[in-house]
Amino acid sequence: MSGAGPLPDPVDVTGSELWLHRGAPPSMARPHRHDDLEVNLVLRGRLDYLFGGDRLSVAAGQVAVFWAATPHHLLPGPEQTEGCWLHLPLGTALGWNLADSDVARLLSLTPVIAPQSCLGHDAIVLFGTWIRELGGSDPAARIPALLEIQAMISRVLRYAERRPDRPDQQPGPDGALGPVATMARFIVEHFREPIMIGDIAAAAHLNRSHAAMIFSRSLGTSPGRYLARRRIAEAQRLLITTSLAMIDIAHAAGFSSQSSFYEQFTRYCGTSPGDYRRRHQRPG
Repeated sequence: MSGAGPLPDPVDVTGSELWLHRGAPPSMARPHRHDDLEVNLVLRGRLDYLFGGDRLSVAAGQVAVFWAATPHHLLPGPEQTEGCWLHLPLGTALGWNLADSDVARLLSLTPVIAPQSCLGHDAIVLFGTWIRELGGSDPAARIPALLEIQAMISRVLRYAERRPDRPDQQPGPDGALGPVATMARFIVEHFREPIMIGDIAAAAHLNRSHAAMIFSRSLGTSPGRYLARRRIAEAQRLLITTSLAMIDIAHAAGFSSQSSFYEQFTRYCGTSPGDYRRRHQRPG
């Protein structure tokens, strides 16, 4: 981390919709979501997130990559925390012709966390270079920065691929990733509605059986489980951050009834919604 001078101001790259920043963590009054791939590199201190409904910490010297469609809330953390942030449209990453296993990691609802050492470069210097090149007026100067960003994200995903606790996934059929991404995005955007597998398949112009097959082969889980997981993540968030009644949380998270909410939540989380709230809700 040595040798890095002050960085320019954050840059929002017109046309590519990239956003980069180095400095103190941004203030987040409430959870938010956006359809970007987000990269957080922690230089010192620690980032504490409420990600969906789970607490997540990224320590100094670690880099996190996640699809920001899941509501996430950066909680107050240690003073003097400093990091680098990058937002990249998911569609840009999906256009990189990544391996199926890497795309599955990007579309999952779980962040990938890796040591900074896996990047193979001084990431602080790179972030400064990217901000200068992407914020300039010369389009040709942006190309090396975009290629380096792709390489950085690919290295983080490769690290996740090598982890011994990584769940195995079958390669999806040729041409499956576009429809799978469409279905995953449809679920994330419409999980509060009474959608079913037929609606999910229709979003990608597929029949139900083929849609379920390519989704499961690509992401390692069925569309129904992915939908349930997204609803449960929203319920966890509401249990922790609000005092809403259980029936209201069930409705807000997209469950058809309070009994369905209790049944699915207990099955996935191993505890009842009430016990989960008592254990995790922040004081005040």
